[in-house]
Amino acid sequence: MTAHPLTIRSITAVPVSVPMKRPLGTSAQNIRSAPLLLVTMETDEGVTGHSYAFCYLESVARSLAGIVSDLSAHLAGLPVAPVELSKSVARYFKLTGLYGPLCMIASAIDAAAWDALAVGANLPLAVYLGGTQNPVPAYNSNGLGLIPAAMAADEAQALTAGGFTAVKMRLGRSSFAEDLAAVRAVRKRLPDHIALMVDFNQALSFANAMQYCPALDGEGVYWIEEPIRHDDFRHAAMIADATATPIQLGENLVGVAPLLDAVRMDAADFLMFDLDRIGGVTGWCLASGLATAGGREVSSHLFPEISAHLLAATPNRHWLEYVDWADPVLEHPLEIAEGHAVFNNRPGNGMRWNPDGVAQYRLD
Repeated sequence: MTAHPLTIRSITAVPVSVPMKRPLGTSAQNIRSAPLLLVTMETDEGVTGHSYAFCYLESVARSLAGIVSDLSAHLAGLPVAPVELSKSVARYFKLTGLYGPLCMIASAIDAAAWDALAVGANLPLAVYLGGTQNPVPAYNSNGLGLIPAAMAADEAQALTAGGFTAVKMRLGRSSFAEDLAAVRAVRKRLPDHIALMVDFNQALSFANAMQYCPALDGEGVYWIEEPIRHDDFRHAAMIADATATPIQLGENLVGVAPLLDAVRMDAADFLMFDLDRIGGVTGWCLASGLATAGGREVSSHLFPEISAHLLAATPNRHWLEYVDWADPVLEHPLEIAEGHAVFNNRPGNGMRWNPDGVAQYRLD
């Protein structure tokens, strides 16, 4: 147990790109590897915090490493106090604005700070935040991109291995008829008790969404994710009102302000937080309060290693999105048992870098 506050000594970042076992085709782009920025916070007291940002593009991961190095010099000597630390980071980026990749940096530093604090207290992050270590239900999101219907059915069946009781597939093919055929093929292949989430990745116009989303009612779909532009709350509310299947959104909301607008306008039935965009652990905790007040269940987007801890401390938790993209660079990848993320009593968020994996996938 650390008897005094921790002090930042340095923050380092290493860009890596990890090949995916199953390339992921979405309506936005095809993703074949996971560009990650591995962030490490060292303290004067010898406690270390870890987190990572998912950068989507290798060029973004490379560019952010230098920015973290500059920011480290600015933050060195400050206490590991996430709320005040977030203010310092926001001031540092005042002129550029804290958006896009810079938001990724701020969130990753916040998450590393919380990891260090939990490690210093010798507690798992979930417990440090007031939660438990009960297993968290997860859906398998490692695939089911925009592939032909027959292939989608095969892949969906494979994704239920390990006891998963839910999988997610992407929609947004060149025609809705193709999407519907794929949904029906997957649904026919999966047992009735397996939940099937679908994600349009903002591919539809409002007019098309008003036609296609109600057409998915009765097709055995658990939720419809981001059918239109993520911040068009007025039209999203109209789609939700016209569709019996629940509408899910939230992964692209930056900070808690737009989340408040989404809840006020009844833009979605379910909410989903992305660690990078919502503001790290600090932002997640604030957003969780808003979601609870709005009566919305909360799921996660990516970052399953940390998100599992956050969901364990979220009163209205729903589903953990499970991807294994970071596994090769982790000493102890997240454990899944019977479709649930399980904890292992390691302090903090449980992430430590695997030196061999980092060396193999490091971006020079």
